[in-house]
Amino acid sequence: MKPQTRNPHDGETGIPQITSTDLFAAFSAHRRQRTIGYLTQKPAAIPVGDLAEYIALKEGEPSYDRYERILTDLYHNHLPHLTDAGIVTFDEETELVELVVDRSVVTPYLRLTDNAGA
Repeated sequence: MKPQTRNPHDGETGIPQITSTDLFAAFSAHRRQRTIGYLTQKPAAIPVGDLAEYIALKEGEPSYDRYERILTDLYHNHLPHLTDAGIVTFDEETELVELVVDRSVVTPYLRLTDNAGA
């Protein structure tokens, strides 16, 4: 049986269908796992700085230098990947990031990681 990865709102919102391959690729990096896990807990868009701070805390290095490196990594690597996959939106002008798929789509993949509790 093929896992259900289609967002039930695909036809209504115009969000592209997300394949299992896209989801596995998204979950292949720990920071993307943490990003998705954190966003599943949020009801609306959050500032990318809050996300970087959360990741710095989870990685055990909550220094300003570490925060800046994580923020740069999110901007140039992880958020573009997640945006291209259709999992999040990131508005560079407002610096807000938001999960755009139904939580039920990513939850089974999140459970497979060590970040299930985000």
